[in-house]
Amino acid sequence: MKRKHITVARVLRRNQTNQEARLWSVLRNRNIYGLKFRRQYSIGDYIVDFYCPQSRLVIELDGGGHNEERQIKLDVSRDNFLRSKGYKFLRVWNDEIDENLEGVVEKIFELGNPSP
Repeated sequence: MKRKHITVARVLRRNQTNQEARLWSVLRNRNIYGLKFRRQYSIGDYIVDFYCPQSRLVIELDGGGHNEERQIKLDVSRDNFLRSKGYKFLRVWNDEIDENLEGVVEKIFELGNPSP
């Protein structure tokens, strides 16, 4: 991991959103069927919100700023890079965490489950 990314990832972990904290409380300690997740993990030039190494699943939480045209283009570029490297990708709106955390966890299990 690049030194700059280490510093940025630490800051992001300390300043996580309420939705990141809620999802992390579910993901940590292998609470989803034994899957291990990392938060604010560096992949290439990007730092992703959550990453499961066993299934190569990336989870990104998005707030309202991700509706802006410039951010949409950046998100598409990030998504394309990660998919080109063989990562599975789940983008979740913060509202989904607030309103349907169980449904989000089901999606994560479906995508992250290493079993067929």
